[in-house]
Parts: sequence; structure tokens; C-alpha cells
Amino acid sequence: MVIKPEIEWKDGKRRCRWANPENDAYVRYHDEEWGVPVYDDHKLFEMLILESFQAGLSWECVLNKQEAFRQAFDGFDLEKVCAYDAEKMEELRQNTGIIRNRLKIRAAVNNAQIFRKIQEEYGSFSAYLWHWTDGKIIYEQDLASSPLSDAVSKDLKKRGMTFVGTVIIYAYLQAVGVINSHEDGCFLAH
Repeated sequence: MVIKPEIEWKDGKRRCRWANPENDAYVRYHDEEWGVPVYDDHKLFEMLILESFQAGLSWECVLNKQEAFRQAFDGFDLEKVCAYDAEKMEELRQNTGIIRNRLKIRAAVNNAQIFRKIQEEYGSFSAYLWHWTDGKIIYEQDLASSPLSDAVSKDLKKRGMTFVGTVIIYAYLQAVGVINSHEDGCFLAH
């Protein structure tokens, strides 16, 4: 990994090396969302869908399109996404504001339906997700996958989800605060 030289942040705070100081939305995401524990199923669903669209791309690319995704996917209303038909999926494919990959769009609808089944089984997706760590936050850095992301990914795939490989799930677990990976020196490091 190439280590970036120390960045001079306008506010004097030190951040993780990946945070792009030229992108205010990315800095806000780093400061206010990334690594913060999420227990709300609506937010967990949104982040799972967004992370699946990241496959092969940068998170910054997805983040820059987040508002367009919210609009295109009906505010990430789980019931609405579960009911998307071929016509709605084609409409999404024509939406220039989002990532228009046919397989990822189809996966979003399929994964929504499985997300709902997991909610029914566990009472909430949050209960399912946090059961993997007994509700504890894992602190680790400089990884792209782990035995935890391997296990969650394997289980989600067994249930029928797609675009949920171990690297995507690791990024998801970081995004929703199950794993806290703020780098040493970052003002948010623990």
C-alpha cells in the first residue's frame, strides 16, 4: 500500500488516508457515518444495496451518486424494492444518475427480498447482522476481508444473495460500524 504524505486538513483534524480532502461529501461521510454503529434496518438496507453497487468501483464513485440512488430506489423503501418488476428494473437501467449495471440492479431486487426474509427470521436485519459479533464492535485496520466477512458473505450467499463477496461484506461491515477501521492518527481512531 502506498502511504500518502500527511494531508493538511482545513480544520486541523487528521483523518484516514483514504478520505479525499477535495470531496466535502466524502469527508462528511468519513467523519459522520463510516464506522458508526448502525442498528436501523432502513439504513442497513440502503448501505447493503450501495455496497453491492460498489463492486469493481470506488466507494467515492457510489457516494457521489447516493442521492440519485435514493431517488431511483424509492428512498430505499424495502417493500417497494422487493416488488420491482422487469419494467422498473429497465427504468433503472436507463437512469444516468446511478450505476446502470443490469446484474447489480437485478441483485438489488433479489437481495431486498432475501433481506426481508432475514428480518422475518431474526426480527430485524440488525439482529441478524450484530449476532455475528454478539453485539460487539470489532477494531481492526488494513484488511480487505476477515474470517467475519468470510462467514457473513458465505451465509448471505447460501441464502441466495449476490454481489456479497467477502470484500464487499467487509466494506459493508466497516461502513455500518460492525468493524471500526479508523487508522491510527485519525481523530476518530479508538
